[in-house]
Amino acid sequence: MQITIQPGYWYERIRINAEQSIFHQWKMLEETGCIQNFRIAAGEEEGFREGWFFSDSDAYKWVDAAARIIGQHTDQKLADLMESFIALIGRVQQSDGYIFTYNQIHFPGSKWQNLQIEHELYCHGHLIEAGVSHYRATGNACLLTIAQKAADCVVRDFAGKGARHTPGHEEIEIALLRLYEVTNHRPYLKMAEQFINQRGKTFLFGLSLLMQSGNSKKRLNEVKVNRQNYLKEHPGYHSYALPAGNAAKKPKNIHLRWAWNTLSGKFFQQQKPVRSQIVPEGHSVRYCYLATASAMLDRLQQTQQFLPALKTAWERMITRRLYLTGGLGSLPVIEGFGRDYELDPEFAYAETCAAIGSFLWNWEMAQLTGDACYSDLMEWQLHNAISVGMGLDGKTFLYNNPLACHGSITRKTWYEVPCCPSNLSRLLADLEKYIFSSQADTVWVHQYINSTYHDGELMLEMRSGLPWEGDISIKVLQAPDHEQVFHLRVPSWSKETKVRVNGEDIPLSPMKEINEPTACGVDPRLSHWQTIHRKWKPGDQIEMDLDMSPVVRFAHPKVKPHRNQAALTRGPLVYCLESVDNPNVDIFTAAGCVEAITQKYCPDVLGGIQMIQMETTDERKLNLIPYFLWGNRGKSTMTVWFNHSKEALCKPN
Repeated sequence: MQITIQPGYWYERIRINAEQSIFHQWKMLEETGCIQNFRIAAGEEEGFREGWFFSDSDAYKWVDAAARIIGQHTDQKLADLMESFIALIGRVQQSDGYIFTYNQIHFPGSKWQNLQIEHELYCHGHLIEAGVSHYRATGNACLLTIAQKAADCVVRDFAGKGARHTPGHEEIEIALLRLYEVTNHRPYLKMAEQFINQRGKTFLFGLSLLMQSGNSKKRLNEVKVNRQNYLKEHPGYHSYALPAGNAAKKPKNIHLRWAWNTLSGKFFQQQKPVRSQIVPEGHSVRYCYLATASAMLDRLQQTQQFLPALKTAWERMITRRLYLTGGLGSLPVIEGFGRDYELDPEFAYAETCAAIGSFLWNWEMAQLTGDACYSDLMEWQLHNAISVGMGLDGKTFLYNNPLACHGSITRKTWYEVPCCPSNLSRLLADLEKYIFSSQADTVWVHQYINSTYHDGELMLEMRSGLPWEGDISIKVLQAPDHEQVFHLRVPSWSKETKVRVNGEDIPLSPMKEINEPTACGVDPRLSHWQTIHRKWKPGDQIEMDLDMSPVVRFAHPKVKPHRNQAALTRGPLVYCLESVDNPNVDIFTAAGCVEAITQKYCPDVLGGIQMIQMETTDERKLNLIPYFLWGNRGKSTMTVWFNHSKEALCKPN
């Protein structure tokens, strides 16, 4: 199956990622010493290792993203940069396959220390993923060989060991399963299965964590002293400096809540076995990576050992722990889930990586179950909670993504922990993978993105006006001489959808009935498949008209911050008020008339957008822009939820 994204909305985002963002990221990795750490570890240059103990992962994710880009776009400069760094990785890797610059430089001969904290397995996982991506993109096995050596080291050192030998930050599980898909080497699958199945089985986990924490701090202090001594002995040494950490407004008692969250094991998803984890808890990125790996394991083994728990947890997340934007994680410090309906807009952490992790999890759920709701949430998160993470120039980023900001959060060129930029680049470079899927003579259309599809005798061309216009067309360019089944996803956000085949209307399947409303006001469970059975011929055309009327959203009454508040969405986009567009209005106190909404295309605003306008109760204008674009014009204030007065006398449109 070959899918290619064609010029249009996402094509431009992908182009900026390939031409601007990936090179900016390399520059920042060099400027903060991340790449230099590998040269020091290889014994090729003098210096002192800088950065967090897990910083190797940022370099591996860059290689992963670069490889996926090379798979879609020819760029010799990027290819040379990537291949040069791959060769350096090979020179750093030990003969047994182990590679972790923190230990190799600071603690030679030491490995697999403080697994819940220091992320050695997490780093190995991202190296393995990079090897798989590079092989799939280029056919060259140079990085795959390095990845297999690393994976063999993991299997050799961990296979058959108990629950205490489980990673703190899930990721290695996904990597091993991806490597198994390429190599069909069963020990990789069994190692991933062991890591997943032994979570939540560590006796006295909190005590074990305290011991690891003490040892990790001791090691950090030793590094700190060595660094001070090194700088004294080398007064001319250029010291690399990390940027400041990301800003986040914190609720009261958050550190006490963090302490309980970590010691109980919830932060690490270690509180109970995975099959019993029916509530999404703890660090949201880690949770989504674990859920993704669990679903992958079910898919690869053709079992349902984790699926019941995953479906229950997904339902809990959708109904009670999801922000309107699709963002996950309501608590800073914990960087993860709060209680049911605890969705304060300003405290929202909603890390970009968490939305990406959810995107990956939902893709696996879509393959396992065939349900449209998972693809629907993917679309919503892609346009909002994920896209907001990268600025229009591809060189500025948001780490956490609140739904209200009083000016404390701005886009940055880099972060102390720069996990999100390369994660975004990996996803954008691989986006075509999530548009279609097929099985036998059946095709599912998951996302509406300008693209071409070619699988055997079937060739399709799709054109989409999203996210600005709701017109979709799918043209058959070539078809086999027998019946094919198409499943078209009817988005949950489209109140009225029309489907035509060669100009003839197709009766729509009825929308699902939902019992429990969601906390945030959007519900991907309303999405469903429109199925068309037909013997297709070249020239046949499917047309869809999706309702792009602005929709007023209200939160569940249990979400206390949003009582007497509303939000606006249009198509797959969440909208927000930003101070830049409302210079004479206090966006946090103004009451908007939701009965008087208009919209207009603004070609000179943020590269061209559909803006929504409404009046306040005192007849002033409020201008709303897509949420994912906020913060692109300097420091500002922003809110998604606004006060409203349904009883106000508003002027007609």
